[in-house]
Amino acid sequence: MKKYFLVDKLLLPLQPQIKDENSKSLKIQKMKAYVFPGQGAQFVGMGKDLYDNNPKAHELFEKANEVLGFRITDLMFNGTEDDLKQTKVTQPAVFLHSVVLALTMGNEFKPDMVAGHSLGEFSALVASGALSFEEGLKLVEARALAMQKACEKAPSTMAAIIGMPDEKVEEICAGIDGVCVPANYNSPGQVVISGEIEAIEKACVVFKENGAKRALPLKVGGAFHSPLMEPARAELAEAIEKAAFNEPCCPIYQDVDALPHTDPAEIKANLLKQLTAPVRWSHIVANMIKDGMTEAVELGPGKVLQGLIGRTSRDVTVSGLQ
Repeated sequence: MKKYFLVDKLLLPLQPQIKDENSKSLKIQKMKAYVFPGQGAQFVGMGKDLYDNNPKAHELFEKANEVLGFRITDLMFNGTEDDLKQTKVTQPAVFLHSVVLALTMGNEFKPDMVAGHSLGEFSALVASGALSFEEGLKLVEARALAMQKACEKAPSTMAAIIGMPDEKVEEICAGIDGVCVPANYNSPGQVVISGEIEAIEKACVVFKENGAKRALPLKVGGAFHSPLMEPARAELAEAIEKAAFNEPCCPIYQDVDALPHTDPAEIKANLLKQLTAPVRWSHIVANMIKDGMTEAVELGPGKVLQGLIGRTSRDVTVSGLQ
């Protein structure tokens, strides 16, 4: 089980208030966010209950099998952990689980804001109507294949740095020879770094010498969200440029700048940068809270995002559907 650490409490502003027309008193305006997990949240059996018991879900999963050209549902429901660890399987599998959950909620899916962690941003885009189901799935497939090629081209890795301020992580990374950059700002006191294997190994030693609680190498296939993903970004860029983007039903807080967006052109431009830019998840959570989030629902496998949000603020109600 993953553990999360919080070293600095965020000072949070008051929530937006609205006046009750039948009363002179003020009430807290409740705003719900739906958030979508990324690669690493997968597990064998994910989505099977949906497939077996919801006709709409069954239809969407079968459509995905057709689009992908192989039965990803067989790997999701009855495969092995090794099957699901393949990037070309993992990313569409996590995407499908999240998106099918959202699309089968019908009128119950009424987000005030959405966000997704890395891969999860594609899920958020489809759930909010900015991308069609089929277009989103094709982009995720292209993303997974491009990233897998980039990983094979340049052996690389990532590591989790626990118990150190963001600024200190950035400072130490900048002083390491080779590619070593912050990749995921997950929560206050938890940053994942990404880069060349030798550079990351050296960085872990330096972080421990400088007081990090932990500097933990991760079992991943490559340096995601680093300059080493440039070949994948360039390959995916053409597919993203050709895709039809619509205005989402609510603001989507994007990974590259942690800000809310509804303009299709801005959304597309930010998505083009995502593979080589860090995921600013802790900043997204802080901004959503500042903008009024009182409840967060994670759609998809696992509870990683629920843990990160819950440890950032106890004032936000967190839950999940999987």
